[in-house]
Amino acid sequence: MSTQHIGAAGELLVQYRLLKLEIDSARLTTDSGVDLVVYAPGNGTATTVQVKTVREPTPAGGRGAPAIGWTFPHASPAQMLAVVLLSTDMVWLFTMDEARLLAQQHSEKGARRLYWYVGAEKPAGVRVGLHQAEVERYRLERRAPHLFPAGPGPVENIGA
Repeated sequence: MSTQHIGAAGELLVQYRLLKLEIDSARLTTDSGVDLVVYAPGNGTATTVQVKTVREPTPAGGRGAPAIGWTFPHASPAQMLAVVLLSTDMVWLFTMDEARLLAQQHSEKGARRLYWYVGAEKPAGVRVGLHQAEVERYRLERRAPHLFPAGPGPVENIGA
């Protein structure tokens, strides 16, 4: 699977998950650092989202415990960051400020890396880094209904 296919699959998965929650979104066709625009009819706002996708966990540092991680630009124009793990179809949703705060690595070139360990528990002897259980509250299904409120529902035809 090419990196373009992985990225497109991640964007479509985020859209699918949002649509299942009755939240509309649209994919952008140009690569400007914004992949989706999400509309919240409950408050009439549109929110920009950058989507980053990995196919599967890899050993941390090349030989360590299984981990997943995404690199994103510190100066991203998007308001939110969605990160995707394709092997399990899992999606997490962060405000860009949350993603910057939780990112454990920062390069001088303006990139940040958000990562965490996967598995039943944090690997023994690991003191730095998050574990998947610590980011459970950021799962798209938990966050999206609060971040993108639905409208008031169907309008009844009164007096007809």
